[in-house]
Amino acid sequence: MRKVWVGAGIGAGLGACFLALLIIGTYAAAGLGGAAGRVVGLAKGAVPAAYQPLVQKWGALCPAINPALLAAQLYQESGWNPKAQSPAAAQGLAQFIPGTWATHGVDGDKDGDKDVWDPVDAIASAASYDCELANYVKDVPGDATHNMLAAYNAGAYRVIQHDGVPPYRETQNYVKVITTLAKSFEAPVERVQPSQQAAGAIYYAQKKLGTPYLWGGNGTADQGGRFDCSGLTKAAFKSVGVELPRVANDQWNAGPHPKRDELLPGDLVFFAYDLKDPRSIHHVGIYVGGGYMINAPYTGAVIRFDKIDTPDYIGATRVTEDGAKALPRRNAA
Repeated sequence: MRKVWVGAGIGAGLGACFLALLIIGTYAAAGLGGAAGRVVGLAKGAVPAAYQPLVQKWGALCPAINPALLAAQLYQESGWNPKAQSPAAAQGLAQFIPGTWATHGVDGDKDGDKDVWDPVDAIASAASYDCELANYVKDVPGDATHNMLAAYNAGAYRVIQHDGVPPYRETQNYVKVITTLAKSFEAPVERVQPSQQAAGAIYYAQKKLGTPYLWGGNGTADQGGRFDCSGLTKAAFKSVGVELPRVANDQWNAGPHPKRDELLPGDLVFFAYDLKDPRSIHHVGIYVGGGYMINAPYTGAVIRFDKIDTPDYIGATRVTEDGAKALPRRNAA
């Protein structure tokens, strides 16, 4: 089995009144929004452009998987790093161990070579392996995708033995993690639900206005209560009981991605060097409405309001508690 890694601002006084009006008005309107729609493909910018057509293609290999689910597995396994290698010798984008690769590896580009380090082969193999597992448990009652994921984690025999997802905490958690994380990669057909914790996160960030920026800052006493961009967003959501990863480009996957005209206060807004690659995200802030965010911008500046409509704006994430819990924790960089 592959190893599973589950694992320029506006015045603060004016801004406070501006912010309060935005929150009241926007949340009054938010009640009209619908739930997230069914999966119809990949959300814009959710998958690095180099891999998106492959994930879209292979994610339709069988009914038990879809592109968003496949993207969630690959992100969970390697964080889109084709050179990833775990201490247990799991290798490549899809983290196959050598024995499993020898049996289940696929020549995705038909070049005569099955290469675990080649993303084309790795993505095809991940999808193929999922579908093999789904076929093994196709007669088991229950959700075919859940059963496939459970077979991936615990083995097909255990799924057959228990007539569905077995009662193992690790396996049940794995099924929940991947299906939850998949929502970060979905392209919804309706507006996504508003965040229940958004107002509290904004309130926390608003109290930090004027605080000097510190690269690597987490707001601790020994750092003088200073933050960098993702340190601020992490602390803001922690104040309402949501634990985000430390790195901005991992915070990107903490929930679904609303469109620019669907933003609500409390959404995280992101900025990247390459608008087709979420791995190149370099900055994050908390949207407050009206085209503005609270953010910790850079060394020499203070936490402040800034406009979000800049050339490097890549998109937004509406954080959910389950979405945050599903994210892998990686070292800050």
